[in-house]
Amino acid sequence: MSAAPPSPAVVDALEGLLPPLLQTLERVGWVQRHLHPPLAGRLAEALAPSTPALAGPLRALEGAAWPDELHFVRDRLVDVARQTLELVSAFVDAALRPGEPIGLFRALRRFARVQEALYPLAPVFEPVSRWFLDPARRADDALVARLRAAALRDDDARVGVLHAANERDARGGFSLYVPEPWDGQAPMPLVVALHGGHGHGRDFLWSWLPAARARGALVLAPTSRERTWSIMGGEDVDADALGEMVASVAARYPVDRARVLLTGMSDGATYALLCGLREGMPFTHLAPACGVLHPRLLADGGLAPARGRPIYLVHGALDWMFPVATARRAREALEGAGARLVYRELEDLSHTYPRDEYPRILDWLMDG
Repeated sequence: MSAAPPSPAVVDALEGLLPPLLQTLERVGWVQRHLHPPLAGRLAEALAPSTPALAGPLRALEGAAWPDELHFVRDRLVDVARQTLELVSAFVDAALRPGEPIGLFRALRRFARVQEALYPLAPVFEPVSRWFLDPARRADDALVARLRAAALRDDDARVGVLHAANERDARGGFSLYVPEPWDGQAPMPLVVALHGGHGHGRDFLWSWLPAARARGALVLAPTSRERTWSIMGGEDVDADALGEMVASVAARYPVDRARVLLTGMSDGATYALLCGLREGMPFTHLAPACGVLHPRLLADGGLAPARGRPIYLVHGALDWMFPVATARRAREALEGAGARLVYRELEDLSHTYPRDEYPRILDWLMDG
C-alpha cells in the first residue's frame, strides 16, 4: 500500500520553510565568503533579518501533524533550521564584540554541520538539490534531474558523502565525495582539499562539494595528523598519509591520473605547495588559496619542481593574516621557476574560503 500524501498543512509548512531556510543559508555563505573582521558589523546587519524570516516558518512546521513515514524529513528540517538560527545568533552576538574576532569564525564553523545535516534531503526537495550546486549551474534542469535519479538508484554503488575514520574528534582520517551519477567506469578528476590550521576535513569538504557535484569530480578532504599540516619544521607526518589516501581512493574509483589537484586554504595552501612539489607525490595540479610559500621552497633549488607545473594561486587583497604582498612575491618566485601560473588577486577577499573561485579552478583543472 502506498503512503498517504502529505496533508495540506504539511505541504504549506514545507513551502513556508524551505525558501527562507535556503535564503538564510545562501546569506551565510555570502557572509563567510566576505568575512573580514573590520566589516563584521555590516555582515551581521545583513544576516540578522534572517532570524524572524526563518523562526516563524519553523514554528509552523513544528506545529503541523506529520505522518509517521515523513518524520525523518520533518526532524531533519527542524534540526537544520534550529542549527541555522543558532549560527546566525552566534555570529550576530560575536559581531557585537569587535575586539574578539575568533567568535565570528567559531560561529561560521557551524555552517559545515548544517550542510551535512541538510544534504540527505537533496534528492527529496529540488530546491535543496539546486542549492548544493554552484550558482551558475542551479538552473540546469537536466543536471538536477540526473543527480536526483542517481541518488535514488537502487544498487551497490558507494557514492555521495563518505567518511573514513573522520569523526570531528579524530585526526588523520578523510572525507570523500563521490558524484552520485558516476557510471561505475568513467575516470573522474580528483580534488584533494586541505583545510586550514585547526580545521577538519569533514568540514572543509563542503566548501568544494557544490562545484564538484556540478562537474562530476571526486573530492578527498583529509584531516591533518596534528592541529595543522607539517609546515612547522620537524618530521613531515602528512605527505605519506596523503599519498596513501589517494591510492586507496584510486583503488576503489577510477581516478583520472592526469587531473589530480592538490589545493588548500591558509596553512593548507602553504602545505599544498610544499607537499605538492615534493618528489613522488601523485598531484598534477596545485591550487593554493590564501597561503604563503614555505621557506623551504625558497632555499636553493626548492622551486625547481615547479617548472612546467600548472599552479592556480589565489589570494585576497584584504588578507589580514598573510598580506597580499606575500602572494605577489610568491607569484614572482613561481613565475621565475617556470611554473604555468594562473594568479588571481581578489580585491574583496580577506582570509577566508574563496568559494566563488572553486568552479573556475575546477574548469581550469578539467580543461588541461
